[in-house]
Amino acid sequence: MKSLEHAVVGAVVGVVAAVSLRPPGSLSVLVVGAAFLSVFIDLDHFVLARAERGDWANLRLAVTNPRVGLLEQEKVFEEFGSEFNLKRLFTHHLVGGVAVAGLALVGSVPLAAFVGVVLYVHVVCDFLRDLGIA
Repeated sequence: MKSLEHAVVGAVVGVVAAVSLRPPGSLSVLVVGAAFLSVFIDLDHFVLARAERGDWANLRLAVTNPRVGLLEQEKVFEEFGSEFNLKRLFTHHLVGGVAVAGLALVGSVPLAAFVGVVLYVHVVCDFLRDLGIA
């Protein structure tokens, strides 16, 4: 999914999760945080692309060409095949697992659950897009 789509879904999920789970923080901060989390989790794609290619060309493309970086995001990683998509989703699970476990370990279980829900929906949306359903 594109960043704007993830931000919108993240904000909607953030409202529902914040009201349901009641993590610490104001509703507005939690919703904005959910939107940011839903977008910025995708930065792991650039680290993965760096590991695959050996350079930061994909990041450079997204940063130096705003049209591609913001509107035509599918072009940023088009050189990679379906295995890259699986690795991309795997890294989301790794980052999400570490974030949720870390928050739970420091004693913020409601916030850990909130982050877990937001990232779970993000990954489901990515799966739906990759499958051509959404």
